[in-house]
Amino acid sequence: MRAADLAALTHVPPAYVSKVMRKLVVAGLVSGAKGHHGGFKLARPAGDIRFIEVIQAVDPMPTSEPCAFGWGACNAASPCLLHPAFNGLNARVRQWAEQTTLDVVAHGSLGAERT
Repeated sequence: MRAADLAALTHVPPAYVSKVMRKLVVAGLVSGAKGHHGGFKLARPAGDIRFIEVIQAVDPMPTSEPCAFGWGACNAASPCLLHPAFNGLNARVRQWAEQTTLDVVAHGSLGAERT
């Protein structure tokens, strides 16, 4: 698929799509070809690509726990009021991303997980 077609399909600005696709190519998740018949395609089957790989390629998850209020890093020794809830949410999102593959989402089963 061409970046321009992907941008139109997703209603995302073409320049942003190009940046994201470049990062996915560098990460080895997508292959790209230039030219008249060029475009992007998955480098591996969708069932072999987990969302955590996409997240880490595009915008790595922080190693420290960010504060829900934007006050820097939260931790158990110096928590904000939302720290326990926000920390739990981050853990669930990470678990989902580690267990869920692109094909699961492509087939409309967001809550399902494949290992």
